[in-house]
Amino acid sequence: MQTVQEIANDIIAREGGFVNDPDDPGGATNYGVTLHTMQKLGIDLTGDYVVDVADVKALTRAQAVDIYIEHYFNRPGVSQLPELLQPSVFDMMVNAGNNAVKLLQRLLTDMGFPCSPDGAIGPQTISAAQRAYEAAPHHLADAYAIARRNYYYRLADARPASRKYARKLNGGKGGWITRAEYFMSQKYRLTEAEHSKRVAAWG
Repeated sequence: MQTVQEIANDIIAREGGFVNDPDDPGGATNYGVTLHTMQKLGIDLTGDYVVDVADVKALTRAQAVDIYIEHYFNRPGVSQLPELLQPSVFDMMVNAGNNAVKLLQRLLTDMGFPCSPDGAIGPQTISAAQRAYEAAPHHLADAYAIARRNYYYRLADARPASRKYARKLNGGKGGWITRAEYFMSQKYRLTEAEHSKRVAAWG
């Protein structure tokens, strides 16, 4: 099992460095940490009492790792989930906030272990996740990764501006899809033909 530090470094490797994509609702991003997040946390790295793009650019890799671990792993309680779920839930927390937990809660409910989809990891969710793991120890991580992939496809269905994150310019799998599939067994990953069929309606 990877350490949380190793998982955080893997996430940063997937996120990359500074980008300022107008189609990204989070705003300017560096190492996966958005301007919105830095403003919410009050991280003023330039010392000018304003958290803006300059602060995002000033963020170091080590600072990003610290933010990930504290605000996307420790505080939300990801460490309370079964170990095999932690890397994917942690990764999606960085990528999609508490939607990562809501997705898990809906999956657990569908599996017969009901919990409220409130986006918070509390006793109910921890218990449901543990019982689901005990019932299907070899399938829970794959089930979550598949649900995550479907979440990204649905998001792109509804928001055309986000489709570039799910489908490359050449039609191949975009970053969202490869990111979800990284956490699932090879046999559950879509072929390029299956991916093309799934996104064909996008034009």
